[in-house]
Amino acid sequence: MSESLHVTRNGHILEIVLDRPKANAIDAKTSYEMGEVFLMFREDPELRVAIITGGGEKFFSAGWDLKAAAEGEAPDADFGPGGFAGLTEIFDLDKPVIAAVNGYAFGGGFELALAADMIVCSENASFALPEAKLGIVPDSGGMLRLPKLLPPAIVNELMMTGRRMDAQEALRWGVVNQVVESDKLMDAARELAAQIGQSAPLALAAIKEVYRETSELSVEEGYKHIRSGTLKNYPSVLHSEDALEGPAAFAEKREPVWKGK
Repeated sequence: MSESLHVTRNGHILEIVLDRPKANAIDAKTSYEMGEVFLMFREDPELRVAIITGGGEKFFSAGWDLKAAAEGEAPDADFGPGGFAGLTEIFDLDKPVIAAVNGYAFGGGFELALAADMIVCSENASFALPEAKLGIVPDSGGMLRLPKLLPPAIVNELMMTGRRMDAQEALRWGVVNQVVESDKLMDAARELAAQIGQSAPLALAAIKEVYRETSELSVEEGYKHIRSGTLKNYPSVLHSEDALEGPAAFAEKREPVWKGK
């Protein structure tokens, strides 16, 4: 792995630190490497939850490396598997990802955080999509994911003005799950990851799959879809060993031992 990424395993949890001083900006090479890490996470049966954060205390990520852009890297360059930042275009990742946002998450950095399933941020965090001021657009998920979280007027304001949204505003809108003191950020992210890790991995996969497949459907249409037999994870979890283990562990007053099958 390159000097820009620090990847560690802590049991079932994978921690990824983007470390490119001073702003943790992402060029095509770094993005490609991040994609390889997220694909490894997807395929490794021993890993259940990932945490992505930025090195240092000021920047989660400033997004696309504008120095690389000035040197000729095109906005539609090959950013590798998973799209920009390695996560924004992985649509079959049925394991949860937590973004631990320390400081600024601007442009593609905000889009990386939005691609995660949950966001824990420090009290000094702020979020912005300033692309329009740079003559480009937030097309690594910002224009697609943010409208699913915020009212249209707020989305338009954020994207058309590029203004910053601080941590407390992000919490009010439900963009982030928690706001914590800066020195407690990773502890909070790890605690959340540990709580998620107590759930059955097949159940987590089914939850992500059903949400992904039905989010644009009515409730009635959603029921029809999950019962159509076309989903992969949802039918599997219903007849899994873990589906038997959970009730057995509850009845026996012990912790369940998940096998992921």
